[in-house]
Amino acid sequence: FVCSFFTFMVPKKEISMVPDMGKWKRSQAYADYIGFILTLNEGVKGKKLTCEYKVSETVEKILGLLGTLDRWINETPPVDQPSRFGNKAYRTWYAKLDQEAEALVSAVLPADQQAAAAEIAVYLKEAVGNPTRIDYGTGHEAAFAAFLCCLCKVGALRVDDQLAIIFKIFNRYLSVMRKLQKTYRMEPAGSQGVWGLDDFQFLPFIWGSSQFIDHPTLEPRHFIDEKVVNEHHQDYMFLECIKFINEMKTGPFAEHSNQLWNISAVPTWSKVNQGLIRMYKAECLEKFPVIQHFKFGSLLSIQPVKP
Repeated sequence: FVCSFFTFMVPKKEISMVPDMGKWKRSQAYADYIGFILTLNEGVKGKKLTCEYKVSETVEKILGLLGTLDRWINETPPVDQPSRFGNKAYRTWYAKLDQEAEALVSAVLPADQQAAAAEIAVYLKEAVGNPTRIDYGTGHEAAFAAFLCCLCKVGALRVDDQLAIIFKIFNRYLSVMRKLQKTYRMEPAGSQGVWGLDDFQFLPFIWGSSQFIDHPTLEPRHFIDEKVVNEHHQDYMFLECIKFINEMKTGPFAEHSNQLWNISAVPTWSKVNQGLIRMYKAECLEKFPVIQHFKFGSLLSIQPVKP
């Protein structure tokens, strides 16, 4: 997976019209991105968040980076403004990241990979929402997965970091994003309303359902039961997501989260997992409004996959 030779470049947009979507689906970036998501999906199969796994120095450094972003939220309280949503203090918070991103990424890269910092920093900046619209959605989440994928491609993260990538890094990222969404009342980006899976995230549902595969007692129908959620959310990413939805939304679950309600009727977790992967491709990766914002460089290249 690791290739030591890249001519690094600052990633840019390549998908400007709907017909360009074919270029994306044939690209090396698409193959690498999906491959990365699916490799991690296999890695977490049947494992709890609380299980034993290796935590490397790079993983610790990335957790430190996310801790910095978290601290900046505390240092940038929301401002008084007439509109309830999209608090403008988010822009102040974002400006800080914009300024510091390259240095933050530099600090997590090994000495011999410093040249990659500018390229990889772009994905970090794209991963936290949009400062103009003060919104956040699955495209931003995808940028964070792309950020992690790039760190793997340059060899900063390795194969044996797989569990830590999801259980430590991605989980910490989610908690920082939830804090951003709550603190600055961010709008969902490109939301399908009740027909979407969730206003903000998608990947933790995929990986979270994989964690449940072959679980001796918990079936998909159980996740709507608040008692189950409260008892097991520390072990399962999927239930953490449900817990957050329950905290943020009022009214019957079947109404505010219709798609998830439907999923609870699927008989097995492996069917849920396969269905979510299909849905992710269709609803996120094959949707122009999401992918038009994706950026391509040397690590995630728009070039077609070599046959």
